[in-house]
Amino acid sequence: MKNIPKKWMVVCAVLFGSFTMILNNSMLNPAIPQLMNVFEADAVATGWVITIFMVAMGMTMPLTGYLGDKIGKKEAYILGLGIFVLGSLLGALSWNLPSLIVFRGLQGIGGGVMMPLSMTLIFDAFPRNERGLATGVWGVASMMAPTIGPTLGGFIVETSNWKYLFLVNIPFGLLGIIAAVIYLPKIARSGQIKLDRWGFLFVTAGVGSIPLAFGRMSDLTHLTEWINGVLLLLGALCLYVFVQVEKRAEQPLLDLSLFRIPAYSLSIWVAGISSIGLFAGIFLVPLLLQQVYDYGPIMTGLVFLPSALFTGLTMSIGGRMLDKRGPSGIMTAGMMIAAVGTFALGYLHLETALWYIFAWMAIRGVGMGLTTMPATTTGMNAIPEGLISRGSAMNNVLRQMSSAFGIVFISVFFEVRRGQLALVSTSFEEATLQAINEGFFIVGFLTALSIPAAYWLEKKAKQGEQERVNSTAS
Repeated sequence: MKNIPKKWMVVCAVLFGSFTMILNNSMLNPAIPQLMNVFEADAVATGWVITIFMVAMGMTMPLTGYLGDKIGKKEAYILGLGIFVLGSLLGALSWNLPSLIVFRGLQGIGGGVMMPLSMTLIFDAFPRNERGLATGVWGVASMMAPTIGPTLGGFIVETSNWKYLFLVNIPFGLLGIIAAVIYLPKIARSGQIKLDRWGFLFVTAGVGSIPLAFGRMSDLTHLTEWINGVLLLLGALCLYVFVQVEKRAEQPLLDLSLFRIPAYSLSIWVAGISSIGLFAGIFLVPLLLQQVYDYGPIMTGLVFLPSALFTGLTMSIGGRMLDKRGPSGIMTAGMMIAAVGTFALGYLHLETALWYIFAWMAIRGVGMGLTTMPATTTGMNAIPEGLISRGSAMNNVLRQMSSAFGIVFISVFFEVRRGQLALVSTSFEEATLQAINEGFFIVGFLTALSIPAAYWLEKKAKQGEQERVNSTAS
């Protein structure tokens, strides 16, 4: 440990906590059927175990910029990880479904504080020309954990008690806290910072209402439920009021002026589209393997491994290339590869060999790795150093919402389209396969449409870097 530079120990410290949190969230998906049996509840009620985490996390994230400046980024990160560990312990001790949902909400609050500050701490530790590799290594947590989690969660559910889904977090979380205490540097606080109370009120209501509505939707009939419509309308209205409040606030909670920086705005779009592609695949591939080809959970998990491995590998390579050459074609190439890989998964047949799915999942992983973290790092590099924590918070809020929207959209499309195809198809498997193929086509088309955004992101980032060099020289 003594020979490892201190800045890389910062990456290791935040990687520990981030990976544990994201992995736990993705592990719970295969446990929903068992939780339905344990608590004798229906799918809608049990689904709140997943939904409440997303809602609580989204509502907390806008506050992290203020907390980091007020009490210190290190202290706020440790607080968030501590809340997550406490939520994990209480989750394992849950005595009924409502108590489990409350404790999952507590986990979400901890994750909402922790995740944006992870990137902020890395940016504070590394100079601008080394951030690509650093965030690429850290990005392994956010990209690989969702693909590994369902497999590990399925194994735990099949071989032991569901409580271990929560208990497993505790030792890793405590180690993450110890690493954070030892290796995260103390960063000066801002004594003059004030909480934008009205901004916090409206953004919390807006960011909470929209994911809450999305989390309640799984088929077309849910779109017509009045409560979902009210939640979406309330969320949109609160976000509109929030924007107006922030324009007048002396110390805005989220600095919306960052969107005037083209590279930052484009980076959020590119990273958001990549997140939609990632979670659409996580939703569609298990259905493909288990309902069409009749494979079990273990084989389903193995299909995700090439994608996870290549994503992690190319994230590091992409980050290193970003540091050495700048954003020269990295993200454009990544979006193109991701689009091709996604389109290829739209040409599946009932006789398609398993190796074909393995191969194209790996290729999609290459595209994801070259796109997501390089785009985020490029956008964050474009904003002023003093606004890194607030830029990171806004980046995470928008990615959270885009991921939620992507999951809801693709799940509703799948259910509706499969129902239509079942009326004319000769078998359930054919209808399911066709709906999955069309889902991959839609995501591939959306990815392809975003290739110009990746190109312009690289161009605007180069222009911004040149302007900084010129201003420094003068």
